[in-house]
Amino acid sequence: MLSHPFLDQRDDIRWSTLKPEFVLEDINIALETARKNIDQIVALGTSGDELNYENTFGALEAAGDDLGWAWGLLSHLTSVCDSESMREAHGGMLPAVTEFYSGIALNDGLWSVLKKYGESPAVRELTEIQQRHVQETIEDFLESGADLSTEKKTRLMELESELAEATKTFSENVLDATNAWELVVEDESEIAGLSKTARDAALESAIQKGFATKEDPKWRFTLHMPSFFPVMEQAESDSLRETIWRAMSEVGQIDDKDNTELVWEILRLRKEKAALLGMDHFADFTTSRRMAKTGATALNFVDDLAGRLMQPYQDEMKSLEEYRATKLDADSELFEPWQVTYWAERRRRDEFAFDDEDTRPYFSVDRVIQGMFDLAERIFGAKIEEVPSVFVENDGDEVPDGAFEVWHPEVKTYVLRDVGDDEIRGIFYSDWHPRESKRGGAWMNTLRTGMPPKDGHARIPHIGLICGNMSPAVDGKPALLTHSEVETVFHEFGHLIHHLFGEVPLKSFNGISVPWDFVELPSQIMENFCWDRESLDLFAQHYETGEVLPEDLFNRMLSARNYMAASTFIRQLAHGKIDLEMHMDYDEFKGRDLDEVDRELLVDYRVPMKTQTPSMLRKFTHLFAHPTGYACGYYSYKWAEVLDADAFTRFEKEGVLNPEVGMAFRQTILSKGNSMDVAQSYRNFMGRDPDPEALLLRDGLA
Repeated sequence: MLSHPFLDQRDDIRWSTLKPEFVLEDINIALETARKNIDQIVALGTSGDELNYENTFGALEAAGDDLGWAWGLLSHLTSVCDSESMREAHGGMLPAVTEFYSGIALNDGLWSVLKKYGESPAVRELTEIQQRHVQETIEDFLESGADLSTEKKTRLMELESELAEATKTFSENVLDATNAWELVVEDESEIAGLSKTARDAALESAIQKGFATKEDPKWRFTLHMPSFFPVMEQAESDSLRETIWRAMSEVGQIDDKDNTELVWEILRLRKEKAALLGMDHFADFTTSRRMAKTGATALNFVDDLAGRLMQPYQDEMKSLEEYRATKLDADSELFEPWQVTYWAERRRRDEFAFDDEDTRPYFSVDRVIQGMFDLAERIFGAKIEEVPSVFVENDGDEVPDGAFEVWHPEVKTYVLRDVGDDEIRGIFYSDWHPRESKRGGAWMNTLRTGMPPKDGHARIPHIGLICGNMSPAVDGKPALLTHSEVETVFHEFGHLIHHLFGEVPLKSFNGISVPWDFVELPSQIMENFCWDRESLDLFAQHYETGEVLPEDLFNRMLSARNYMAASTFIRQLAHGKIDLEMHMDYDEFKGRDLDEVDRELLVDYRVPMKTQTPSMLRKFTHLFAHPTGYACGYYSYKWAEVLDADAFTRFEKEGVLNPEVGMAFRQTILSKGNSMDVAQSYRNFMGRDPDPEALLLRDGLA
């Protein structure tokens, strides 16, 4: 058994050894190593030794490698293997780790050494990327309070710790409340309208939980996406949809899991942090070094798009009300919030003769994954191979040679190489289906940022992962995905290859370490391949017959693509709107009823409903489950959509499966990370700045 498993930086991670009881000692060792590394740099200020790039900025780059690795493993496990003991271990070390990271820029001795070298003529002799590293690091320090007074630095460190604790509690409350709710339906007539896939999944869930048998069927529903969404979209029963909608609305606002005060507290802490750092509000603080540059620019971007789409949005909703009235032979009236998704889907089926369930048989998860890998090989020159994966329950059990251990039996492991090259560029894991110990949503994460060959040293492969909560396998069939879920798989894969294709010789500039409003470009551009006939044929094949997606079904799917597009667009903009407004105008709203503020801010972004919808801020983990996360950055989804819609026009023009275009995207965008201004990276690929009209054209809204 490994004595310090969280510190064992091997390619084939031994997940079974990463027990909560090792966290305290291993993280403390990593912290001590990191502190000593920082102290060595600080000592240069009095030692008389000559300052150079390697012993200052280069040394700082590597100072926290052990801690970053160990803390990354622990944080990942809290997302996919949540348990009380793991939570306690993580929470116990969170204050010390937060204090260390927030204290780096507030270390006067360290700042003195870095500033002295950074202002020296020697910097002009460095390579371009080293000069950028010096410049960006100095900006990082200034942004983090390096020039603050001692009193303000102390308060800033306290704020970081308080934010870490508050956002951790927010996230746990959402997860616990989501997992705590279930509904078991005994009368089959109540689930009329549900597809066979959804019914089978609900039956399987009830059987697994001991509520039902094949002979005595019942149907269990939860608040996990693959369970509740088919009900909201398909169930004929208004009361069933209302029950689930009300349960979803209560996540984050009941009993001891109520996040209302945490929302206000996190906003207050962020406001104070921004003020300490000389900013009017947190939005300016977060956007100052992103493409938007200011919170006002980001908000204007959101409001401008919303203004152009508000009338089409209102027309769509009015038309939907009239459609329902016609079908029910009744007067047109306002919707209840649990009715909109159902009637929108029903109308889509009528108008386009298209149902998501029709495409499911063509999207088995394994075929989708393999087709996605085939696409990557064809256009990006990457060969991806699955390697043997083993789930080990006891940490003393042997792992066969050549196998990779995984944290759950459903997890798979892959290696990425260049075509014709046996050298491993990256290793990654996939974990696609929901379980109670796993947080909701879909995400990509890094476990290790590798290095290209350098100074005679061999390449160090990147390590990453992609996770989701997709429709699981039921009734002996493979997991069959909706087209939307296929898009999500491709989206997270886009993030992953941004990481794995990184060729930057500085870890902090690699892959996804780019400005937040640029980071979604690689992920969102991959979604476009899910709509193209030529690329679809690589993976849209019937799970039983191997038949490709029929042309008629493809055309109906394509015709329905932009159905209710303005409504979908406005919904995303509304999230960005309330995110920015709450952070920019906190003083105006603090102390007021959260639901009232929500309705006031988004009055133009919503059509009236019979029942008022509670604010989703209480469960908005994108904004409040991390000290920063997507806070004041939710607008970046649409910002990056402008980039991806425009960039994909080059693929459409020169060939969607054209390897020359794919390799150009890899070389100018994916491999460069933040080694240069990302606006220039975009221009290097497209030969010009982005055209905002491309997104409206793609969505049929120009």
